[in-house]
This record gives sequence, C-alpha cells and structure tokens, in this order.
Amino acid sequence: MSNSILKNIALAGSVAAALTATTGNVTAGEDAEKCWGVALAGQNDCKAGAGTTCAGTSTVDYQGNAFSMVPAGTCTSIELPDMADGTPRMGSLEELTRDVPA
Repeated sequence: MSNSILKNIALAGSVAAALTATTGNVTAGEDAEKCWGVALAGQNDCKAGAGTTCAGTSTVDYQGNAFSMVPAGTCTSIELPDMADGTPRMGSLEELTRDVPA
C-alpha cells in the first residue's frame, strides 16, 4: 500500500475512535445535542434522509442529513477530515446538505 493510503486509513481510524469517545453513552437530554454530519456510515443515532429508517441507517461517512448525539457544546469543535476539495468539514447543529448520497 502507498503511504497516502496508509495515512488515510490511520486518519479514518483516529476519527472513528474520537467519535466513539465523543458520542459514547450520550443520551438525549439537557447535556446532549444533535450534531449533524459527524457520524460514520451506519453509526448515526437517527435520521439519515429519505429512504432510511433511523439509527444506523446512514450510508456514507459524515452524511449531512444524519446526526449523532454529542455532549452539549462540542458539536462544532469535533475534528473531522477535510472534504475531498480541501474544504474543512465541521459538525453542525442544523441538518446539512453535504455528503448526502445520491
């Protein structure tokens, strides 16, 4: 494997671990908030756009119309990999139109 592929795999693993640590055991309530566009494929808490049913139904990483519950105040500071065009990818407190499957 090339160095860049290995780096991408390592980055994806790091992001997955960070998201797991950030979203683990968080339930809806005062101390949690919906964060759109931060879940890995199949790991969203609920809502993943048309044609999906609920939790675990997102089909792409960082799908903008799928959310995960995160500790309140952390959504926009979760570190995510940049988009393919180099634009920074951030979580949002509102549903996003980016990274939505066709």
